Amino acid sequence: MKSQHWKFFRITVLSLFTIGLLTMDFWSRKYAPPSDTSSALLSDPFLQLPTPNSVRVVWFTDWKGDRHNVIYGKKLNYAVKATTTKLSLVREDRDSNLDVDYRQPISRDIWRHEAIVPNLKSNQRIPYQVISINNGKEILSRVFTLSAAPEPKTPLKILLTSDHQLMPMTAANLQKVAETVDKIDAVFMAGDLVNIPDRASEWFDDNRGGAFFPVLQGKASYKLNKSGIDVIYRGGELIQHAPIFPAIGNHEVMGRFSSSDPLKQQFYDAVPRSQAEKYYWQNRAQIDPHGDPQKQEAWLKANSFNTDTYEEIFTLPEDSSGGEKYYAVTFGDIRLIVLYVTNIWRSPSLEPDVKGRYQEKEADLNHPEKWGHGQHIFEPIAKGSSQYRWLEQELQSEAFQKAKYKMVMFHHPPHTLGGNIVPPYTDPIPRIEYEENKQIKAIRYEYPAEKDYIVRDLLPLLESAGVQLVYYGHSHLWNRFISPQGMNFLESSNVGNTYGAHVGDNKRPIPKDNSQLNYAETGDPNGLEPVIPTIKPLLDNLGKPLPYIASNDITVFSIFDTGTGTISSYRYDTSKPESPVVKFDEFKLD
Repeated sequence: MKSQHWKFFRITVLSLFTIGLLTMDFWSRKYAPPSDTSSALLSDPFLQLPTPNSVRVVWFTDWKGDRHNVIYGKKLNYAVKATTTKLSLVREDRDSNLDVDYRQPISRDIWRHEAIVPNLKSNQRIPYQVISINNGKEILSRVFTLSAAPEPKTPLKILLTSDHQLMPMTAANLQKVAETVDKIDAVFMAGDLVNIPDRASEWFDDNRGGAFFPVLQGKASYKLNKSGIDVIYRGGELIQHAPIFPAIGNHEVMGRFSSSDPLKQQFYDAVPRSQAEKYYWQNRAQIDPHGDPQKQEAWLKANSFNTDTYEEIFTLPEDSSGGEKYYAVTFGDIRLIVLYVTNIWRSPSLEPDVKGRYQEKEADLNHPEKWGHGQHIFEPIAKGSSQYRWLEQELQSEAFQKAKYKMVMFHHPPHTLGGNIVPPYTDPIPRIEYEENKQIKAIRYEYPAEKDYIVRDLLPLLESAGVQLVYYGHSHLWNRFISPQGMNFLESSNVGNTYGAHVGDNKRPIPKDNSQLNYAETGDPNGLEPVIPTIKPLLDNLGKPLPYIASNDITVFSIFDTGTGTISSYRYDTSKPESPVVKFDEFKLD
């Protein structure tokens, strides 16, 4: 085998080894917990997939236990048994923020418990509690409340959020949500829940105090000091009482599997499935000489990308062609369509030592197994794709047509002042330059604007179907837009931090030779002007209202009130801990 294929060959061998261990630990060395956790649940319970007469309760432990139940009812006099499964890919490594120093990725034992609470009535909220038995010891959660899916015409308050990623302001943001809004009925989250999806501590117990579940359950302990005073933020007790509906962002997608590379490297080492398939068929005799379909699928997943941990953690509708990856659900007066619209994030840098969105790393040019293949798309949304065809059918469904509020949520922005909208959302076209000796001297990637799948294919379909709101994230700021036809676009992702708004002199980093590609350095590349907040916008140095919030001090959240049809956005200045939460924008869905 040629030397440039060595790394791919090594991954092949390791992947074949893992195929036979799909229901076992990946490595014999077990996770050593930082302290004795035998008397505690790893997470509080949270709610999933409500129906008109049931809801699912999910919680996690880092011990298997032998009995797990939900008790519920006005007197907690009913009980239902949970089903227990083990997360298959969660690990820790040297970059985990735990009190253990790992030299290489180590499997972590985490069990998920899920019980379906039946015989519920819509609009009736009842108490519940989870009980797990470990070594004969009964371990209980606090008592929370649950309910079935709300009926139409029920006034609801929905938190619109995204891009938590254990960022500095996330715990403060969710604490202020809980303090500001009496009762959250659901959480709609437009992706990027954590940073590395297979790193268990980012979901449960990162010792910085801001892991995913603690901040959404009021159990965080994140310290901010922006005014000379330490302030500890606990997040908000939200998803114990309200179901969460997430979308897949680029940070829910894990790259090529390795038993030795750091998890962050594996995360960024995703390649298009088409590349894995190409290599598989070229080397099938060595990889899978018997042509086993299950082994083939496992190998391709291990050598391209996957969303396994995300799908194992959440219970979501599975009746689409993409299973849990994209789905639709009715919640009160809302028909929510959640799409898998995201691509891998690559650096915009043009430095020769960077594997980026516009180029391959100079040292990797003649080693194709190391190529990143540009900012490639994970799941097609182009016209004719499986996801697009499913969406066409969903938009014609009775559930969608009859809904009072028609909403679509995905991760990648169709309109934004942020940086991640450039280049256009399309398949990268490689441009390869060769030396006279046929060695590669440069690989550039181009993204033709006329082939932007969101602009060309997705948005016209949504407009024609009467979608009222498109909600998304990815750029870590707040801005909103309205199309000429009246469709609303909201990005409310300045939750934990920001990467800035590209206006004025703050230009996006793009290739210098941009005359043919015409990538936008500032503004919304797709032609809309941002809306000035309607109530209390921030002001620039000249006193002019800003049409965005992009701040590492000010955190933002948005609330959809279905009783009034209004979407209100609030801000809180973490550099002034005693300052009030300020409602700065509001608009209404027609």
